[in-house]
Amino acid sequence: LPGFHQFEWQPALKNVSASCDVGIINGLSGWTSSVDDAPADTITRRFRYDVALVSALKDLEEDIMEGLRENGMEDSACTSDFSVMIKESCDGMGDVSEKHGGGPAVPEKAVRFSFTVMSVSVQADGKEDEVTIYREPKPNSELSCKPLCLMFVDESDHEMLTAILWPIIAERNAMKESRLIISIGGLPRSFRFHFRGTCYDEKMVREMEGLEASGSTYICTLCDSGRAEASQNMVLHAITRSHEENLERYEIWRTNPFSESVEVLRDRVKGVSAKPFMETHPTLDALHCDIGNATEFYKIFQDEIGEVYQKVNPSREERRSWRAALDKQLRKKMKLRPVMRMNGNYARRLMTQEAVEVVCELVPSEERREALRELVKLYLQMKPVWRATCPAKECPDQLCRYSYNSQRFADILSSTFKYRYNGKITNYLHKTLAHVPEIIERDGSIGAWASEGNESANKLFRRF
Repeated sequence: LPGFHQFEWQPALKNVSASCDVGIINGLSGWTSSVDDAPADTITRRFRYDVALVSALKDLEEDIMEGLRENGMEDSACTSDFSVMIKESCDGMGDVSEKHGGGPAVPEKAVRFSFTVMSVSVQADGKEDEVTIYREPKPNSELSCKPLCLMFVDESDHEMLTAILWPIIAERNAMKESRLIISIGGLPRSFRFHFRGTCYDEKMVREMEGLEASGSTYICTLCDSGRAEASQNMVLHAITRSHEENLERYEIWRTNPFSESVEVLRDRVKGVSAKPFMETHPTLDALHCDIGNATEFYKIFQDEIGEVYQKVNPSREERRSWRAALDKQLRKKMKLRPVMRMNGNYARRLMTQEAVEVVCELVPSEERREALRELVKLYLQMKPVWRATCPAKECPDQLCRYSYNSQRFADILSSTFKYRYNGKITNYLHKTLAHVPEIIERDGSIGAWASEGNESANKLFRRF
């Protein structure tokens, strides 16, 4: 538990008390009463960010020393210029009400904020490049994902969420400007921190970055594309959005300097209509990408069973019968029980060659079956690229072919499955087709920065 080790910051952190032995604190400390006379009726507990980071680094002490030895670095020579890459995650959890118990009444929803130490690197004296001396072997395990703040808040309650996260953000911003000094391997060493908020699902990213909700015509959190445009041009997009730009756009939205109508103004700011509150690293969350795309394929399977491409507006009953047929078939042949809401495990089992063969047994026409098979085959070629922790090592061939595969995939969607993609496309499908190669070129991986660790730790938290 944090609150155990001595450390100091140079220069000292602004707005953070100097004491080092800080354990679990009330998440509302730092909440000024001037904001609101009514006390916040919620319970939240957290560690101070710097104290938690110190604790995480001390846990890695042996690994860091080992890494220095392996790279043949003099132990005493390397005391400064360590940099630490932190992955941040924040996720809401529904229904955490007590099943039977008479505790205090709390909202049924909770939000967890946590972080993972992704890597530690050091700039050796006289060397140009940083050498990575520690890399998290399992970045998506709940074991490497350290909780920082637990709050009983509904993630949709923007005011409450932002008020509780403010102190954390303030600490994070203070730490960016300062160096941490702690003893590692018996010598004081200095560390700089780099934070990357990548573990947010789309809903949370949009909330943090001031974008409209995910049903908006601006479908992407990485580029300015609109839904109709993204369904026409499925592949060629570049990442343009950034936290700074969102802030500028919000200012334009707020002041409306050209006195434009709401429609024109909204198009000018591309859907940024709230104040961006927290900097996220524009990326694609591999877990939710899996889930979003599997949901989409599940719907395509239903449509193909019912041969929607020939029909005009099938009735509710018809659709229900196709869905029942699909569920029955998957249950019988794949032992896949129908789920209320798509989850990761279901998504992974649904998106396999064998599942497609099973679905194809229900699809009447042979050419539609071929199209479905090819679609899924391409998808399975693309998937490892955004799932792998290090795609350049684990699936170099698929990485090379990604752009080609995504182009072919888009061609099939816009011809054979035109009935579904005429002027619309789902958010994650757009990101999967358009942005994956660029993100990998920039960050080296998508899978390593995914939110699984945090999601699986939610399960542990639920037990508390």
